Amino acid sequence: MGPGAVSLRSGTWCLGLWLIVGLGTVVKAATGGLYQAQTVVTGQGEDNRQAGFAICLEDVLIKASGAFQLSGDARLMPLKARAGAFVTGFDYHDQMSGKPKHDEQGTRDRPYDLTVSFDHAKIDDLLATLNVKPWSARRPSIAAIVAITSGSRSFLVVSDDRQSDLQRDALRAAAVKRGLDVLLPSASQIANVDLGSAELPPATVAVSLPGAEATLFGRLTWDDSELGWVAQWRLDAAGAQHRWRFRGVTFDEAFRRGLGGVAQILSGNGAP
Repeated sequence: MGPGAVSLRSGTWCLGLWLIVGLGTVVKAATGGLYQAQTVVTGQGEDNRQAGFAICLEDVLIKASGAFQLSGDARLMPLKARAGAFVTGFDYHDQMSGKPKHDEQGTRDRPYDLTVSFDHAKIDDLLATLNVKPWSARRPSIAAIVAITSGSRSFLVVSDDRQSDLQRDALRAAAVKRGLDVLLPSASQIANVDLGSAELPPATVAVSLPGAEATLFGRLTWDDSELGWVAQWRLDAAGAQHRWRFRGVTFDEAFRRGLGGVAQILSGNGAP
């Protein structure tokens, strides 16, 4: 997971028969979306579009395989240079739709969400050249029990409380980016939970989420000396625990790496 990352793993992952109860608030990652990715570009010019295609290609290769270790892999550079050859369609959404232009801003300068669809067979062929297999098995629903600590203030990321709005949005975006379904607790479900000073949130929180098939515990702690977050993660799945950590990142990046680690483990691509 990059410089400064520490990987700890106990047990081995074995993908078994997953049963889902279907309760709670779930962020769904549709199977059809595994070969689709999104990024933000400025304007709809060809140069920006091709740069967006390159970013989305890397994301789709990781999403379709679960192999987060491909992030930043030098072997992707020549593939990203011709990313358009693997694209089957794309669409723009104007982030400022309905808002009037101001100052000297023109259409060319407006931010757009660029959604890109890729050819399934071509992506699978590219993965084969990278010695990685598509993650074709059904993906389990993940309970995410994540605490945020900054100074003396600590809270859990929940599905329905404004205090964790930013972190919840970042976690959900990371889940979609990695092709995972995430289940979050509600504020009422964690009303009497004492986070204390433990490294990770208490496992009892997960009991209130019976629809989950695996549980991700995490704590993000702000470090003033690094001007970044220290992230600690533990995935409980199929009777095994997997731990990893890293530091000095934004909470958006912490969630991307956290959910990327989950995908890498569950897809059989090794420890984060």
